[in-house]
Amino acid sequence: MRIRPSRGLGAVTTVAALAATVAAPVAAQDETAPQAVTTEQEMVVTANPLATRAGEQVLRNGGTAADAAVAAQLVLGLVEPQSSGLGGGAFVVWHDGETGEITTYDGREKTPMASGEDRFVGLSFTEAWQSGLSAGVPGTPALLEELHSDHGGMPWQRLFAPGLRLALGGFEMTDRTAALVDSYLARNDSCTDRLFFRDPVAFEYFTNGSETDCAAKPGGTRMRNPDYANTLKTLRKEGAEGFYTGEIAEAVAEAVQTDPHIPGDMTVEDLAAYDVVERPAVCADYRGHEVCGMGPPSSGALAVGQMLGILEHFDLGDDPLAPEAVHLFTQAGRLAFADRNLYVGDTDFVTVPVEGMLDEDYLAERAALVGEEDMGTAEPGTPPGEFDPTAPQTESNESGTSHVSVVDRYGNALSMTTTIESGFGNGVMVDGGGFLLNNELTDFSFAPTDDEGVPIANRVQPGKRPRSSMSPTIVRDADGQVELVTGSPGGSRIIGYTAQSIINVIDFGLDPQQAINVPHYGNRNTTTTDIEPPIPGVTWDYDVEAPRAALEARGHQVSLTTQTSGLGVIQVTEDGLVGGADYRRDGAIGGQ
Repeated sequence: MRIRPSRGLGAVTTVAALAATVAAPVAAQDETAPQAVTTEQEMVVTANPLATRAGEQVLRNGGTAADAAVAAQLVLGLVEPQSSGLGGGAFVVWHDGETGEITTYDGREKTPMASGEDRFVGLSFTEAWQSGLSAGVPGTPALLEELHSDHGGMPWQRLFAPGLRLALGGFEMTDRTAALVDSYLARNDSCTDRLFFRDPVAFEYFTNGSETDCAAKPGGTRMRNPDYANTLKTLRKEGAEGFYTGEIAEAVAEAVQTDPHIPGDMTVEDLAAYDVVERPAVCADYRGHEVCGMGPPSSGALAVGQMLGILEHFDLGDDPLAPEAVHLFTQAGRLAFADRNLYVGDTDFVTVPVEGMLDEDYLAERAALVGEEDMGTAEPGTPPGEFDPTAPQTESNESGTSHVSVVDRYGNALSMTTTIESGFGNGVMVDGGGFLLNNELTDFSFAPTDDEGVPIANRVQPGKRPRSSMSPTIVRDADGQVELVTGSPGGSRIIGYTAQSIINVIDFGLDPQQAINVPHYGNRNTTTTDIEPPIPGVTWDYDVEAPRAALEARGHQVSLTTQTSGLGVIQVTEDGLVGGADYRRDGAIGGQ
């Protein structure tokens, strides 16, 4: 089922008090900030230059966007291990250049079948995160194989060459990875009493290995990972079955069950039973454009679609950092997150009112709640359609991720957001496997019910996939032609990053790199409205105190917050492809 509520171009209305506050532009494009890249027929954007190079090589050799994504992911898991990898999961949105169809692939991790609803009751987030209980059954290897089977053009075996070359020949650890390792090591009581990097395999790989001097290997260190190379060789020869059965599956299960902190309960049977699910795309209209993304268990397409559907009722002006534009965006975020936290979970287990949440009349009602003052904590609405009686999830624990955007010469487009959850997942590296385990199960609600006993939609259940904010997105015109491919890492902030990239292009007429360079802002229905201060040479330059003061006058509690998005945006134009990468991380663009 394709969810496509019709809004057409939508009537633009304005809150009078907001219109009266329009002032001179507060933002200025920084000439030292990165500039967009243009190619003629194909492009790949990832969060790491080596991964981008792998995808670019595949495209140059005639591969499809699916081929390029496989090669890029195999490299990302090696060179950016804190964010994604074979021990994690991913979502893919695919536009087929031949048929024009949109397909989405759910490679989200699943709970072991022994999981109970009380899995995390009584545990702090950190205790659960750094344990075997947090590791879900990985989905990435199965997803890559199915994606290639459906849409690949090159032989499967050839896609492993870049990853194998780097794993065996070596690559330089990035400064970002080294800094993250040090930041986690600093959270331990001592070098010998470690919760973070408690696993000796991971500790030896990422640090100098000294029990008396806990320090990451410095950025620039030449890294080799022969164990990862062996895993790639198994996948290359045996396909995903070589991961989910046999020695690798046994090593994964053993790593979970023997966790030095709290053992988990994943079994080889759980691994063998994993499946990728092809789900209906969730599409919403925004000012005449079709915005398509991943439906539940992701909240991404629903929340992005709701934000856009609410914003469609307002004129955002011509300055993306003007106080009225920021205010409207934050209010749309409050309303979307209120619904997200109540209704969204794995649709194999709960009934989610997908169509109702994007219903035109319902979003008009939600937009009418927006005034000139910050509304404070928004209450969820009651969308049309069937849904299970549930209680809101109060906590949100999502964290690190990565993103890949690709357009190939055949007209295919791919948006893939991929993750192992928090930095370095649950901190355990599979012995002999060379990859880290995820901690995706901490995305579930720790409490199965509210105080009245009403169940929470995103509670733990056996074989269930946790709710996610990952928002891989493809935007198309009225004729079904791809206009924009976008998405980002960033935990629950992904929703805002993705929605902002879309309005920056559609409403403010920015190119992809300019859209990424605009400082971020948003509100996830929490106490504070976050605004990103300017980053010299990365974002636009502006006086952050101007919108801050204007928003505080409207009742916002403003927090100046550095935000590490990793947007990858490709715009399809009549003159070729225009791309932007996020230099808040190590973003890179490739193509020809």
